[in-house]
Amino acid sequence: MSSYSRELIDAIMSKDPAARSRFEVKRLYGGYKAIMSHRRASWFYKRGFKFIARYISERAKHKTGIEIHPAATIGRRVFIDHGYGVVIGETAEVGDDCVIYQGVTLGGTGKDKGKRHPTIGKNVLVGSGAKVLGPFRVGDNARIAAGAVVLSEVPPNATAVGVPARVVRIGGNRVGELDQIHYTDPVWQELCRLRHEIDLLRNQANGYSSHGNGEQEKE
Repeated sequence: MSSYSRELIDAIMSKDPAARSRFEVKRLYGGYKAIMSHRRASWFYKRGFKFIARYISERAKHKTGIEIHPAATIGRRVFIDHGYGVVIGETAEVGDDCVIYQGVTLGGTGKDKGKRHPTIGKNVLVGSGAKVLGPFRVGDNARIAAGAVVLSEVPPNATAVGVPARVVRIGGNRVGELDQIHYTDPVWQELCRLRHEIDLLRNQANGYSSHGNGEQEKE
């Protein structure tokens, strides 16, 4: 077993509470199989054997439901959890220690040429069903919430939420072990701010009204 394979299994064991043994991960986990198949496909692709590379990737897709283009760059210890429906495009890059959940697309917009797919930094979490579309960077330690549609750059240590995604910077530092659904919602924050302003204006209007009625009674 290669050091890459051992690192990947160790990462899965540490991040997935359902993983009961290294043997189970190696034999049964689709994410592990898809990543290891991609390693083989990438080897052939870089040496010009593109048909063989695509054959390997297509077989892996049919077996696991995870589609990774042979030309994509995948770092070390990348955990694809469950993974069915994951699509990673040709010019996509995924950094070390990322976690990608089912239904994620790292794709293009259909109008770009050359570098068409996103670059995902290190230790990034991409939640279930999220779509990251375009040739921009998602910074290290970022979090993409489940169901988000990300169409522009995400800074490091930030969370992207919603459709289209809005970026929330939490502090200026890494924000611990956030999961894919617990995050600060910028829309809700803005609604709360507006409600507070409306309450202040209502109180001021009531104050003016009471003051005016008092003057009229004196007259």
